[in-house]
Amino acid sequence: MIDLMAEIRESFGLENTDIRTYSPLTLAYVGDAVYELIIRSLLTGKGNAQVNRLHKRASALVNAGAQSDLLERIREELTEEELHVFRRGRNANSATMAKHATMTDYRKATGFEALMGWLYLTGQTERMLILIRLGLEDTEEH
Repeated sequence: MIDLMAEIRESFGLENTDIRTYSPLTLAYVGDAVYELIIRSLLTGKGNAQVNRLHKRASALVNAGAQSDLLERIREELTEEELHVFRRGRNANSATMAKHATMTDYRKATGFEALMGWLYLTGQTERMLILIRLGLEDTEEH
């Protein structure tokens, strides 16, 4: 499997940085984008569709409530290190909150996004995809 982040570092001459120095909200910032890209790729991989239909399907999976639910479905599968990253993200103090989410769902979603960002930035894309696949198993979109 290709380590996209390693390819980006090499192509743009970026230094390797110690991931442990990243704030959980920085990890969540990256994880939010990576997770959305995976969902969009999953949806478009099923064939061509109207963009508004794709957006509605993606929005059903890329929101605080859905991410909180997904996290609960995979929680038992997480390693201690992954749980630690999730908890750091969940407990981070964010200045914002999602419009249509409870504080609990928003915090869990932030933890989930931090985990996705950490997995991506550490080159663990295969593990990230395994966890997302497990989390989506019983959903309509999978």
